[in-house]
Amino acid sequence: MTTNFSLVDLEQGTSEWLSWRHQGIGASDASTIMGENRFESPSGLLHQKRGPVILDSFQNEAMALGTRLEPEARKLYIATTGNEVTPVCVQSSKYDWFRASLDGLSANRDAVVEIKCGASVYRRVSQSRSIPDYYYGQVQHILAITGLDTLDFWSYWPDNPPVLLQMKRNETYIERLLLKESQFWALVTLGNPDRT
Repeated sequence: MTTNFSLVDLEQGTSEWLSWRHQGIGASDASTIMGENRFESPSGLLHQKRGPVILDSFQNEAMALGTRLEPEARKLYIATTGNEVTPVCVQSSKYDWFRASLDGLSANRDAVVEIKCGASVYRRVSQSRSIPDYYYGQVQHILAITGLDTLDFWSYWPDNPPVLLQMKRNETYIERLLLKESQFWALVTLGNPDRT
């Protein structure tokens, strides 16, 4: 399988990683850019990306708990599916700004997982058996950059059975996403030659 991305040697959560994320568009930015994130507006994200990198990134209690639970959730995902995945950062070979911090990618690059460890998202996913709309862009961004046809969405909450949903690639959505992200990055770099 040929891939159109390279691995970036960064540890997620470090100041180097925050700086790298700031210099491009990551999967978690996708839903905002598509106008599907009820927690953040495209103009708010644009303001952030045009400003200096914030190295002491804010995490609320739920986000911090999710970060702490992720290794445990990944271990259970590996044991359940047999997919040996590790967290990695990837960057497109075609578009320098097109990036993603993956919760898990297999060594042969044929399996990718997005892990969510919150009580609220777990409750929603376990009841509806579908992902919340505000994660759809993130999932499709990951499928676009990896070139894969499917992604495993793994929802985990301690003392509950994990939920595994297989998300399919949506080529029509990805075309719109890449166009919007490209236009968004042009706005970020407008008048700022250091950010191209």
